[in-house]
Amino acid sequence: MPSAAPETASPAALNTLSVGTGGPRIAFLHGLFGQGRNWTQIAKAVSGPHGADARCLLVDLPDHGRSPWSTEFSFAAYADAVAATLRAHGPGEAWTVVGHSLGGKVAMVVALLHPELVERLVVVDIAPRDYVSLERFEGYIGEMQRLPLGELTSRGDAEARFEEPDAGVKAFLLQNLRREGHTWRWQVNLDLIAADAARGAESRIAGWPEEADALPPYDGPVLWVAGGDSRYIKREDGERMRAHFPRTRLFTIKGAGHWVHTDAPDIIVTALRRFLAS
Repeated sequence: MPSAAPETASPAALNTLSVGTGGPRIAFLHGLFGQGRNWTQIAKAVSGPHGADARCLLVDLPDHGRSPWSTEFSFAAYADAVAATLRAHGPGEAWTVVGHSLGGKVAMVVALLHPELVERLVVVDIAPRDYVSLERFEGYIGEMQRLPLGELTSRGDAEARFEEPDAGVKAFLLQNLRREGHTWRWQVNLDLIAADAARGAESRIAGWPEEADALPPYDGPVLWVAGGDSRYIKREDGERMRAHFPRTRLFTIKGAGHWVHTDAPDIIVTALRRFLAS
């Protein structure tokens, strides 16, 4: 399998992980509390056994992973940071941009703000609309805030103290925990996310930027992937999706939840390969 090597284009650039050495350029954007490396399995499969089928860039969004933090959340700022990072890694080249959940919204805004940079777009289990609040994530935020970082003795100790009963969700959230010497910290900008969640129905992360509605539609091909067991995409979302992205094709994966690429990685890989070849 092709190796994955960390890269940074400049001190202020978003942190990235590269997979593959040839072929079209593909950028992968993760969801809230995620990291670029969450897409590693998919990227390795898409790039092929020798890494020559695609050049994949796994991006840590601002406030996530090893990327810089911001003082205020903004979809436009996130999109501009992603666009600058893609230009730094592939000057003059167009990309297929794949985004899940929060990353899917960012990917859509990248395509609307920087259409010349995006050859194709893949949006995974999210729609261009306001989801009202981060209510679903408030429990996770509370669990993370309650973890006594100053008392932890090991990662095993953190796992034992962390209250989340779902083992998969626990592992996903605790990937954000980092040890520095004898101290522990959250790598994700938890304070910013918690402050946004506290805004309730005014959450910017859960929302959709009004300025995006004023931009011309993106006329490139769009693959819109939905988890069959997820509630993030509704029938009525199709109208808004097609208004922004007229060349949208919806693909629903039966039995998959919101984390579609985790629940059905082989199907996602096949869908991406076909989309790239079409």
